[in-house]
Amino acid sequence: MNIYSIQGMSCTGCARAIETALNANPEVISVVVSFADSTAQVSTTEQFSSAEIITAIEALDYKVQLLTSEGDKAARGDDPAGLHIVIIGSGSAAFSCAIKAAENAAQVTIVEASETIGGCCVNVGCVPSKILIRAAHLAHQQRNNPFAGLENREPLLDRALLARQQQSRVDELRAAKYQHILDTNPALNLLRGRAQLAASGGVIVTDSEGAERHIVADKILIATGSTPTIPAIPGLDQTPYWTSTEALFATKLPEQLLVLGSSVVALEIAQAYRRLGSKVTIVARHTLLYSQDPELGSQLAGCFRSEGIDILTNTQALSISHDGRQFAMQTDKQLLHADKLLISTGRQANTENLNLAALGVSTDSAGAVLVNREMQTSNANIYAAGDCANMPQYVYVAAAAGSRAAVNMTGGEAQLDLSTMPAVIFTDPQVATVGLTEQRAKELQIVTDSRTLSLENVPRALANFQTAGFVKLVSDAQTGRLLGAQILADGAAEMIQSAVLAIANEMTVTQLANLLFPYLTMVEGIKLCAQTFSKDVSELSCCAG
Repeated sequence: MNIYSIQGMSCTGCARAIETALNANPEVISVVVSFADSTAQVSTTEQFSSAEIITAIEALDYKVQLLTSEGDKAARGDDPAGLHIVIIGSGSAAFSCAIKAAENAAQVTIVEASETIGGCCVNVGCVPSKILIRAAHLAHQQRNNPFAGLENREPLLDRALLARQQQSRVDELRAAKYQHILDTNPALNLLRGRAQLAASGGVIVTDSEGAERHIVADKILIATGSTPTIPAIPGLDQTPYWTSTEALFATKLPEQLLVLGSSVVALEIAQAYRRLGSKVTIVARHTLLYSQDPELGSQLAGCFRSEGIDILTNTQALSISHDGRQFAMQTDKQLLHADKLLISTGRQANTENLNLAALGVSTDSAGAVLVNREMQTSNANIYAAGDCANMPQYVYVAAAAGSRAAVNMTGGEAQLDLSTMPAVIFTDPQVATVGLTEQRAKELQIVTDSRTLSLENVPRALANFQTAGFVKLVSDAQTGRLLGAQILADGAAEMIQSAVLAIANEMTVTQLANLLFPYLTMVEGIKLCAQTFSKDVSELSCCAG
């Protein structure tokens, strides 16, 4: 018996009409069509294929997809042929899973509630933010460059034109990396609607008009992403505050911008707006990058203040109001005013309305789905990946998790190892980290040795007249093996991968110091820092090995 999904039925009469048409064929043994579930269960002789069933139903002007084949499931064992996977969400984790599952012969239905596919990264995250940051960087260089003989000047800025260019590139990438895949991969099917897990198994999809469909699935991936967390500050919900989405695509530049938050998104956007020309004040509950090595936040704060950004650390927002023209934020220290207010205090998993409890899918206290290293939830047939799961919220982590989930759902074995996961903040200078900090190593009862190299000792930084920042390496005191790296530097996002590879290959700092690094490059700073475990690099000649 095969199970088919049928789109387009408007009443029980449609179901009866399909049953009548199929039963008219002598090769059909039995037919049960459910209007409520939008499915047809059909048994046929061996001479009649599922393709012929689909053709017969499509002749009645319905859209049809083969979901499962019960006979095949019993016969195939670990063979994924005929496997039907439903993916809730259409972002990076979802598409990575869908592509890999299709490669492994599964049929995939992607369920998306919004009108726009692609998730956060391409639409309102990584892509538009990096465009904004790059534009702001070029504006800053025009206004303030370090080279004698290059005249500084105030840049001519059209914020509306920049926003249109951002949106155009976003649209191009979404079409190329998401829609094109849907259009060209016959194993993938997109279904619009809000999804929740069905208590009886599978997924219930509710469309924009309230009609429900039950989709049968062998395996399910939850990849619903996250949304900004909005703190419960009195008065905030009555104001036209910005989240990162509004800040990224705003067509007018505010004279004054208040930023509530002190982590990745808050800092990237705060610096970008300052460089575009706004006066910016950051309000931080603790210090900048509070969860990182303290020196990273401390030195980055110094760089921000040198650009004219006001930073209020260890400050609590007590109330927020808007008079139709300006925001007013009362803190525990002073009253602040601004034209616009950006709320960037973290993101939370989109899992609230998925009916997870009905199928025993466990979450943490913040609502993130708990998964193991195979991306499997507490329900063996349900997986999760991306920002909705209890994993670092980076798009490359989401994509890696999605592909590994697909491998595991189609009979393979794959795990996600985050021990050498690089993390980058695209401020200027950039922040990049991998592995253990001294504090984390101490918590794990590992005795460490560490060195910190100022960029004043890196020839390329001197040549660039850009010496703000440092390279820090943390090693195991007994073995010398590299355990972690923390970098604040222009180009840190590119430098960090050398440390990733060193840690992944269990290299010692001595081995790292003895490698050849090209000169003049910023990544040479890692070699120089490794050399400081055994010598004073200030006494070396240029490019000394």
